[in-house]
Amino acid sequence: MKKSFVIGFLLLFPSLLMAQDFTFSQFYETPLLRNPALAGIFNGNVRFQSAFRSQWSSVSVPYQTQSLSGEVTFPLFNSNDLLTAGVQVTNDVAGDSKLGRIQLLPVISFHKAFNDETSYLTIAFMGGLIQSRFDPTRLKFDDQFQNGAFSESNPTQAVFDRTNITYADASTGLAFNGSLGDDHRFYTGVACYHFLRSKASFYDDDNLFLKKRFVANAGVNLRTGDLDHTLIYGDYIVQGGNRQFLAGILYKHILKSYISYNDFPDDISLVLGSAYRWGDAIIPVAKLEMKDFSFGASYDINISKLAKASRNMGGFEFTLSYLSTLKSILPREYKGEIGCPVRF
Repeated sequence: MKKSFVIGFLLLFPSLLMAQDFTFSQFYETPLLRNPALAGIFNGNVRFQSAFRSQWSSVSVPYQTQSLSGEVTFPLFNSNDLLTAGVQVTNDVAGDSKLGRIQLLPVISFHKAFNDETSYLTIAFMGGLIQSRFDPTRLKFDDQFQNGAFSESNPTQAVFDRTNITYADASTGLAFNGSLGDDHRFYTGVACYHFLRSKASFYDDDNLFLKKRFVANAGVNLRTGDLDHTLIYGDYIVQGGNRQFLAGILYKHILKSYISYNDFPDDISLVLGSAYRWGDAIIPVAKLEMKDFSFGASYDINISKLAKASRNMGGFEFTLSYLSTLKSILPREYKGEIGCPVRF
């Protein structure tokens, strides 16, 4: 009964549910959820990324989150400047009531070149629609327990104005990336999500709005040998009085390297490392990169206040990415190779 009361209470006050956006453990594989200005910051002109996360199966109904994003980058008017167009789609389902949220968010980013294409300043906007819903028939409320027994036929005072809502959302970001000598690259950025402050409530008379989320990002790719790279990432997030810090370090070893038909390197690499979500989880990571594709896997080792109840088990996460340079999408008048804001 206590569990049912807590779930019902959270639904009655959705601001608690929306106190902080979800994040992936392999957060560097979902760049548009980190900062819209990270759209287009990769080596190539086409990128598709997907992620699947399942967590908390040891203490509740599993919370499952999926992400899919795609980006295409074009040169602008035969200049060194670039334009990236893309889209971010997510689906999040949580708990007994199947409380879910679907996001469809197109993004556009402009990259201004400096120093003969060795540095780029990027500004981006992302906006679209969000749909939230839940199934009240899956919930049990306190007033449905009579004489210690539950019955679905018992009336409840928990009545909702709606169980499905749709609202607009918008975000913006700024990023700068460049080189640190001939062998190292870096980027840094800031972003603001939900600046429209859209109303997101299942009740007509509630003035509950999406809380703005502010993010600072940084990353560096250090060449540490002829076939080795060290990659370091970090995000600091502030939303609704909550703060979160995520960091990751990955060691990449190129197992085989050769030049593909489009004159770009097609490496086969093994990547190992770890990520850390402050006060919440330690996350070992493994990744295999094979030419244009990469597959990553991670597992959360829970160190939060739920560690005892969950027996330190958080959840699995899997990612799949495709990154390439397609000359067929370049304009006829463009004769050179497309520039890339940063080579990660």
